[in-house]
Amino acid sequence: MAISFDRALGVHQHTLGIRSERAEVLASNMANADTPGYKARDVDFKAAFAKAQGNVASRQHLAKTDGKHITGSSQLSPELKFRVPNQPDTGDGNTVNMQTERNSYLQNALEYQASVRFLDSKFKGLTKALKGE
Repeated sequence: MAISFDRALGVHQHTLGIRSERAEVLASNMANADTPGYKARDVDFKAAFAKAQGNVASRQHLAKTDGKHITGSSQLSPELKFRVPNQPDTGDGNTVNMQTERNSYLQNALEYQASVRFLDSKFKGLTKALKGE
């Protein structure tokens, strides 16, 4: 009997990758806090999760009408969105709020650690089941 890792591991295998991607985006926002014209971005978790689970309806594909066409993709993935600023413009067009970014980064890190711990316990349970304990 084959083991279905999707069933055995649950959603945590998908959330781990999304949390990792979000950490990179939030770190990029913090690194560009003083860059004029930089627009803060964030990951749309719902869209990214649907894509990670293989939900075909959430994917966007371009039609190839000729064999010489290359696969198209946008610079921003569908789940990467610009954040609506919650502070007035400081005059340089930058929309990064460091306090919001730090809080989001910390929350994301905690959720990432929770997913790692859940995956760890799932793997320990699978190991015990395979050993017959």
